[in-house]
Amino acid sequence: MTSLKSLTVTNIDKSYAGVQVLHSVSFSIPAGEVVGFIGENGAGKSTISSIIAGVVQADSGHLLIDGEPYSPASPADAISSGVALIHQEIRMIPELSIAENIYLGRLPMKNGRVDNEKLYSDSTEVLKKLGVGIDPRRKIRGLSIATQQSIEIAKAISRNPRYVIFDEPSASLTPHETDRVLEQINVLKNSGAGVIYISHRLEEVISIASQIVCLRDGSVVKTWDTGKISHDELVKAMVGRDFKFSHSAPPPASEDVVLEVKNLSREGVFANINFSVAKGEVLGIAGLVGAGRSELVRTIAGVDRSTYGSVLVNGQVIKIKAPSHAIKAGIVMVPEDRKSQGLNLGRTGAENMASPWERILRRAKIVTNAWVRKLAEDNVKSFDIRGGIHQPVVRLSGGNQQKVLLAKWLIREPKVLILDEPTRGVDVGAKMAIYQIIRDTAARGVAIVVVSSELEEILGISNRVLVMSGGLQKKILSRDEANAETVMSLAMPAGMHL
Repeated sequence: MTSLKSLTVTNIDKSYAGVQVLHSVSFSIPAGEVVGFIGENGAGKSTISSIIAGVVQADSGHLLIDGEPYSPASPADAISSGVALIHQEIRMIPELSIAENIYLGRLPMKNGRVDNEKLYSDSTEVLKKLGVGIDPRRKIRGLSIATQQSIEIAKAISRNPRYVIFDEPSASLTPHETDRVLEQINVLKNSGAGVIYISHRLEEVISIASQIVCLRDGSVVKTWDTGKISHDELVKAMVGRDFKFSHSAPPPASEDVVLEVKNLSREGVFANINFSVAKGEVLGIAGLVGAGRSELVRTIAGVDRSTYGSVLVNGQVIKIKAPSHAIKAGIVMVPEDRKSQGLNLGRTGAENMASPWERILRRAKIVTNAWVRKLAEDNVKSFDIRGGIHQPVVRLSGGNQQKVLLAKWLIREPKVLILDEPTRGVDVGAKMAIYQIIRDTAARGVAIVVVSSELEEILGISNRVLVMSGGLQKKILSRDEANAETVMSLAMPAGMHL
């Protein structure tokens, strides 16, 4: 018997372009409880949350909120009914203040003008509920992702929602920052709101959810009341078979150096970075958020400009003032934010894969739709891309989007491949596929640099690990030397301790 105070989903079906992505999905979210959703990329988690939040409409089935029919035609409809969706991607206006972002579209007015006193006092109150001590007058620009995530939650709480959906809220956060988000979700739960928590980080789901729902291929395949559930049991339900997550050690690298970085510096960001990467070697870069890891690889790839220092490929100094210079020299980078930096979401997977090479090929006047289609179809199998490469990539799961992005830069073999957070927001199956792509690419002699916030990932796939802290290079560890304790000790800023 479903509690009257609940969000109830019954027999929801949804298809895109004739492909059914949800099959008679049913579940219930009781008020004052957290229900965790797990499943591989493409399982249907984001689709069902989008239906509940009014972003898309179901083909059939029905929804109830606290016993009353609920059929939102838009996100505004959902919000007015007390349903809020907190996206993985932060959606804020950088030049507005924290308070203005929280109350955007509903600013308090007095005598025809914005009532700033009420705006700031109300914002302070809602931030205080979440334990966020920050001046609401401050602009969003320059705030950390973790702080922005807290402000997104504050925006939701300010509407006194009955139900809140969190879609991968911790994908860009450190463990400490994630703990703060989980504490904030408990604030929501304790206020009586029902919460849907979607995450690939299974330990988080186990720790916070009172019930777990597993989706596979668009269907609910299993539910649990939380308790003593093993990680392996959840993974087996997600993938439909026994699945052992493990890393295999990369083969020894060649002695032939491909990439050299000498005294590379960017004023105020990082300084005096020195390393080399050999043919077939995977160099991992580890460090805490703010260590300068992403900024370093962005500079090597020509996205940002260095202040001084040099980059060499095969012994030749490369003048890198733009990404095109790096690409011409054989350096390509898969950026950390695939949606805003790596892919054109409105174009198909095939078009995205072909896009870096069209200008080169256009000179020979051989770019045709048939060529683009064949190029993509020749690479689908080797990159394990599922879900249809001839539809807009926005419709693909996160894991398949990431594989399209990898294919985009590996269709023509580079000398150096830089991967910034290569498995962020993808499920365990897609991770294993991406790790295999990395191993295969290294085996062909490509020098690879990987930045990752997941320490297990860095330790598992790297021949050596460069540790950064506060924009400085602390040490380069061999595979035998690199372990969690050593890396974290080096990564900690001065004055901090494990």
